[in-house]
Amino acid sequence: MLMFRKMMLILIILSFMSTISFAASRQFSEGDAGKEIAEIQVKLKAQGYYRDVINGKFTVEMKKSVKAFQKKNKLEPDGVVGEKTYFVLMGKNMINKPITSEGGNQSNTAEKITGSAMQLVGIPYKWGGVTTKGFDCSGMVWYVFDKNSVSLPRTADVQYKMGKTVGRDQLKQGDLVFFTTYEPGASHSGIYLEKGKFIHVSAKRGVMVSNLSDEYWNTRYLGARRFI
Repeated sequence: MLMFRKMMLILIILSFMSTISFAASRQFSEGDAGKEIAEIQVKLKAQGYYRDVINGKFTVEMKKSVKAFQKKNKLEPDGVVGEKTYFVLMGKNMINKPITSEGGNQSNTAEKITGSAMQLVGIPYKWGGVTTKGFDCSGMVWYVFDKNSVSLPRTADVQYKMGKTVGRDQLKQGDLVFFTTYEPGASHSGIYLEKGKFIHVSAKRGVMVSNLSDEYWNTRYLGARRFI
């Protein structure tokens, strides 16, 4: 009887240790949802593994796509995006905690982001561009945030579905502002600076600063999202 109790105690301890180990290793799997899932979907789609809609939901179809990616890259094909799969797919380590927190860090990150964006003023427009040789609107936004270690979806319409919704009267430096331009929905995005100004990419003038109160932008304003 004593031996049986000892064995049960050992099994309970091992089970507890296993749970701790599992919790310490962050991963994304079927049923998860959020901004980071959408970012993974964007990467999978860019490499031809994911053909469904980018919606930030880890579905059965996404699991199949992850498995296909893992097999191709000689990773364990379990359909779970753990640290190794994440690194090979995203090209960076998985961040276990948000890059910013309430208070000074958020403000510092916002200043770095807007500072990086202002250095790009004058760079020409290029459809699909994500380099300093040329940007489209969401390409510039994606480039600036990525440069400051904040991951975003690549296109304006998907960016608009993520992040925290922000009212126009609550805009802060570093928020993303969205507009309806050449097609319904979020078809143009920019980075809010301060005092109504935002930086974005114009098809005619490239990276530039405009004001939300300008008639063109005021009538096409759709909403804002906060990622930091």
